[in-house]
Amino acid sequence: MVSLPIALRSFRLVSRLPTMQNPALLSRQMTTDANSVASQLKSSGLLRTQGLIGGKWIDSYSGETLKVYNPSTGEVIADVPCMGQRETNDAISSAYDAYTSWSKLTASERSKYLRKWYDLLIAHKEELGKLITLEQGKPLKEALGEINYGASFIEFSAEEAKRVCGDIIPSALADRRLLVLKQPVGVVGAITPWNFPLAMITRKVGPALACGCTVVIKPSELTPLTALAAAELSIQAGIPPGVLNVVMGNAPAIGDALLTSTQVRKITFTGSTAVGKKLMAGAAETVKKVSLELGGNAPCIVFDDADLDVAVKGVGPLINEAAVTKVESLVQDAVSKGAKVILGGKRHNLGMTFYEPTIIGDTNNEMRISREEIFGPVASLLRFKTEEEAIHVANDTNSGLAAYMFTSSIPRSWRVAEALEYGLVGVNEGIISTEVAPFGGVKQSGLGREGSKYGFDEYLEIKYICMGNIN
Repeated sequence: MVSLPIALRSFRLVSRLPTMQNPALLSRQMTTDANSVASQLKSSGLLRTQGLIGGKWIDSYSGETLKVYNPSTGEVIADVPCMGQRETNDAISSAYDAYTSWSKLTASERSKYLRKWYDLLIAHKEELGKLITLEQGKPLKEALGEINYGASFIEFSAEEAKRVCGDIIPSALADRRLLVLKQPVGVVGAITPWNFPLAMITRKVGPALACGCTVVIKPSELTPLTALAAAELSIQAGIPPGVLNVVMGNAPAIGDALLTSTQVRKITFTGSTAVGKKLMAGAAETVKKVSLELGGNAPCIVFDDADLDVAVKGVGPLINEAAVTKVESLVQDAVSKGAKVILGGKRHNLGMTFYEPTIIGDTNNEMRISREEIFGPVASLLRFKTEEEAIHVANDTNSGLAAYMFTSSIPRSWRVAEALEYGLVGVNEGIISTEVAPFGGVKQSGLGREGSKYGFDEYLEIKYICMGNIN
């Protein structure tokens, strides 16, 4: 659920947009800009259109390809290989072979590789930001912000790598020493979504590599180019072949290969709850470690003592036509059940995949818009009279990723934050994710945590060693 003040500010912005007299003119302008960006990326070597296995850029073995589209215009940006089980198996083997040497490097050595990768991500911030805008559609300012955000996980991982350590437990017996080691789990399969095409990768890969794991990344087929550009920079940073591999294409085939391989010891996934459940069930066959960051709407509780000044500067397109159709369906369902559209409520006159920032009043928790993840610029408003009622409505869901509240009362903020059944709670702040704090949900919004020192534990195994007869 989007914050009410954010939605209001978004509408004010949209109301200032000029009326389109000639949509084709805007389309031509977008085309020109897109071609210019693509040309810049090719010149910099960051527009990669092949998968990465064992340090080599390869096409799919079948020759099949997928088209990557600009969601603003519908134009084809590039063709990338449509890979499947065979390519994924080779990527797993490559990661498995590289694991032996990578895991034996000192933490300080791995840290230096990651630091170099971070430096390159920041050095190429402008190109990467434009690439995200080109294939994912978010406004350039937000895309540049994602580069900083995504790179921060690599920087933090470079620093935290040197702080991964075990423990010594005092023994009740004088001739024994009890030690706890933390060791890398092994090969990791990382499956990432389209909404943060860089940050969702670095938040997983950074700590995995820092701990000594190797990785096979499966990015969204909607936004593979950002993943490939990041992989290219990892090569430039000197990260050895096979440590980081990228396959894309046939999601079920790639997923099955990752799940059934006994060489893969960990699956980390960000995406829908439905897919997360399937991955969790599949991972059980080989008893892999699993961390899942899944979906759900985020309630934003605005109390009557709130002091708000929140603004959204820009709104980009949705990722594709299917996303717009889903938003339309959710809005129509709410209206058919008694909700009222206060602002927006339809496609924007920019056309294509743009949808007006929308506020809907008189909604309730029985409507689909309150139960299903929206992934669109829609705020549905539910009234409440008491603090207890607000908490009850917010918790009346199977999801539990993030919740927000706005209040000037410190006692209230503590009470409500502790009562909310969510993995993250923002108080008087809507942007709370950071590399130094744990990110993850409860209930059907996921398992495990990403980011911070707690996120490192997802990529480590604990080994207990008992040394006897010391005296």
